[in-house]
Amino acid sequence: MAGNRFRYGQWQGGPDPLAPPYDVRGAVDAVGAEVLAGGSLREALRDLLRRGPQGRGGLDDLAARARRLRREALRRGDLDGAVTRARALLDQALAAERDELRGRDDDAARFAEAVLDNLPRSTARAVQELAGYQWASDEARGTYQRILDGLRDDVLGQRFAGLRDAVRASADPAAQRRLAEMMRDLNDLLARHARSEDTTDAFAEFMRRHGDFFPEQPADVDELVDVLARRSAAGERLMRSLSDRQREELAGLMRQSLGDRLAGELAALDDNLRALRPDLHSGRGERVRGDRPLGYGEAADALGEIAELDELLDQLDQEHPGATLDDVDVDAVARTLGRDAADDVRRLRELERELRRQGWVSRDADGLTLAPKALRRLGGTALRRVFADLTAGPRGQHDLRSAGAAGEVSGGSRPWEYGDEQPLDVVRTLTRAVRRAGSGVPVRLAVEDFEVVETERRASAAVALCVDLSYSMISQGRWGPMKQTALALAHLMATRFPQDALQIVGFGREALPLTQQELAAVEPDMQQGTNLQHALRLAARHLRRHPDAEPVVLVVTDGEPTAHLDPDDGEALFHWPPLPETIAATVREVDRLTRYGATLNLFMLGDDPGLRRFVDAVARRSKGRMFTPDLEDLGEYVVSDYLRSRQPRRR
Repeated sequence: MAGNRFRYGQWQGGPDPLAPPYDVRGAVDAVGAEVLAGGSLREALRDLLRRGPQGRGGLDDLAARARRLRREALRRGDLDGAVTRARALLDQALAAERDELRGRDDDAARFAEAVLDNLPRSTARAVQELAGYQWASDEARGTYQRILDGLRDDVLGQRFAGLRDAVRASADPAAQRRLAEMMRDLNDLLARHARSEDTTDAFAEFMRRHGDFFPEQPADVDELVDVLARRSAAGERLMRSLSDRQREELAGLMRQSLGDRLAGELAALDDNLRALRPDLHSGRGERVRGDRPLGYGEAADALGEIAELDELLDQLDQEHPGATLDDVDVDAVARTLGRDAADDVRRLRELERELRRQGWVSRDADGLTLAPKALRRLGGTALRRVFADLTAGPRGQHDLRSAGAAGEVSGGSRPWEYGDEQPLDVVRTLTRAVRRAGSGVPVRLAVEDFEVVETERRASAAVALCVDLSYSMISQGRWGPMKQTALALAHLMATRFPQDALQIVGFGREALPLTQQELAAVEPDMQQGTNLQHALRLAARHLRRHPDAEPVVLVVTDGEPTAHLDPDDGEALFHWPPLPETIAATVREVDRLTRYGATLNLFMLGDDPGLRRFVDAVARRSKGRMFTPDLEDLGEYVVSDYLRSRQPRRR
């Protein structure tokens, strides 16, 4: 409307709705290339994320960096540094006290010297016995107090990040009362949370009163628990990493430095956190080594970093069932590996999400797998590779780009209707336009002018492609060409001959029907056995479902039959060399197919003499054909033979 004013600016409502979609086709093609080369589909999809797009910034790179940081943390220093430092300060205090006592000539000085001479060798017990000692030297008294203050500052500073500065005044009775009050309120809050009570208001009040102790500014009780539980678990891990003697010494020094009140509240806090997050308190000790003595806080922080790296490595490994990149803690990646590593994780997440959102992959119980859209692209790639090798020789011209999808051209035409996919009849379309609007130039077309070429439905074919899945196929490098051939044939039939019915049958010790998706993901059968009898039985079942179609059976194998189904219980029986019963059971299936009128052509891979004799005999018995293609020509042979075999013939 006139007078309306519009303002334009940067889009603020989330992702740009007009941005082009994230291009993941290159990633899909990389996976497809690995599958067509004989690789595992699961491994190919997994490797895509492990190596990263274009081989950069993948999970493997991030895991390698995490492992390097873990090794560095294990060499950071001596975990017993807190006890070592306390011992050094105690020796310094005792030396200063003895110097002061030697200058005095009274009984009290001699008694004090006797007390010092009889102190326990244990640092913790010595510090405990000196708690009530009347120091003669001010320097010695100050040094002794540094033992208590320093360890208390380290312990509380490690547990509560906000106390790293506040505990400098923790020797003041008022400061200690405030610390004890905060820890009491904290334990009460956690106990209510453990009972599943509503703690929203209680948490807000706790943060109002004691929020300065928590610079992380957790948003709720769960975040508060996570922060504190990780620090508590690091402290426990430190104790488990020490020897029994070192552990006893450090525990005694901590009790002495904290005092009964703070020690009791801290023990209660650890109990609450252990109950709320038992997963974090189940870690083992570590053998941290180094020349530099580490204080309590430094040692606990090093072990906490190791624990976080272990957790991150587990997330990056993606080994547990149902693992996704959403399981990776991006904040933890940023803290431990840096912002660039976190950006790599976000890019990988975007790649995985776009693969799913754009319909290239789907997720099942075993992880990612190719979706039908990707299988069509994979089949198209396989078919292009096959057609790239086809020439206009005895096999005839097989470039089907001009073939109609619905049938052969009949010579007639009809008016175009919405949804028609037949090619336009250009001459008749222009003729109708000229008759309607006159012979002027340019000719203007209307919808009612269009005519399409009429086609007749082709004779359909029912095709069973039986492919050998035995271990020899992959050990001899035949797995990739076999998959490429089957996928190319499936794509050709789906796009050029949709009236044909294809059934892929894989056979090892037993046979089973396979979809395109199952074929792409199938792994070699590690059991011995080539059960062609079972495969031909399933092929015959498929042909009988399509009685009006031309029956075609194509067999790709590299070994003579060594297994068949027991007629009594249906179990597969394997024996090498092949039993007469196995050969007879297989030949019976061949005869049934021959009587049905099926074309049976066999593609022999390798030069096994026994296989050659068997295949030649079957081809002569069924009046089929035997081919011995090179691996690189397998797809060309199979596709060409399908195109020839599907032509109608009299049964």
